[in-house]
Amino acid sequence: MDPFDQASKVPLSSPAAIRVGTRGSQLARAQTGQLIEQLRALGHTVEEVIISTKGDNRQDLPIARIGDDGVFVRELERSLLDGEINAAVHSLKDLPTATTDGLVLDCVPPRATPFDVLVSRDGARLHELPPGASVGTASVRRRVQLRALRPDLQIEGLRGNVDSRLQRLEDGSLDAVVLAAAGLERLGHADRISEVLQPPDFWPAVAQGALVIQIRQDDQWMQQVVGPLNNNATKLAAMAERALLASLAGGCLAPIGSWGRFEPDGQLHLGGRVLAERGEDVVSVTASAAYPVESLADAEAMGRQVADSLLEQGAAPLLELMREGWIS
Repeated sequence: MDPFDQASKVPLSSPAAIRVGTRGSQLARAQTGQLIEQLRALGHTVEEVIISTKGDNRQDLPIARIGDDGVFVRELERSLLDGEINAAVHSLKDLPTATTDGLVLDCVPPRATPFDVLVSRDGARLHELPPGASVGTASVRRRVQLRALRPDLQIEGLRGNVDSRLQRLEDGSLDAVVLAAAGLERLGHADRISEVLQPPDFWPAVAQGALVIQIRQDDQWMQQVVGPLNNNATKLAAMAERALLASLAGGCLAPIGSWGRFEPDGQLHLGGRVLAERGEDVVSVTASAAYPVESLADAEAMGRQVADSLLEQGAAPLLELMREGWIS
């Protein structure tokens, strides 16, 4: 028998409601809500389940001082393994490259803008900020790239939700902040963007702008449920980036940037950069590749290839330089 009732679009074996887990932040709920609405449009009954994570609970510390690079996901994964929820929605850039036994990253919806952006109090672009301007960011990757482009800037640590970060501009305590474009777009704040920061000068985090729906590996019914939301081009590009990161033994906190995308030539173009601060200087290495990619294995092989190129150029000592100085 077909597992789907074609009249209702809902599997005959479905539970009363699909329970989808999410962090409780405004952004996490906004992006999860978009996916929940898409599932409801397919005929499913869906409930949102808010789960508090260690990273959300400790806003007073840089992320690297709270724990490992899974501080925003472990509680969600535990609830999924325990059967309390049927699926968890994550920002893919928050997930460690080592997968959790029993769980799979089954669905990657279409990606939002993958780049970082500058939001300044008066709309100034990065090169227009006055000498010594104060710029807030919680990311070592962003901090190092800002230093490379504007060594005169005063970089200040910044955590909290998007609105609280933007409030630092309103109260005059910062001249600008660097945020992910995707978060501003999903919260309806795209009009606040002063400048999009992108390669070759400014590299985004691995898988930035991409969401992922994580499910239990043995839950074949949920695989069918979330399948229509998957975008294969996004998934292949993001997984190539994650393979690059894993090959460099870097967690999601490492000063590594990457960007993969399919171009009109039909090839996957993947680039990556490893950064470090060496005294007063910023040093980096960059590598890229482009060729046809049709499978997850192809994408991951490309990620490893670009990582090998970075290592050949001297990425390993740069990562060692930064490890003790990671602040987020």
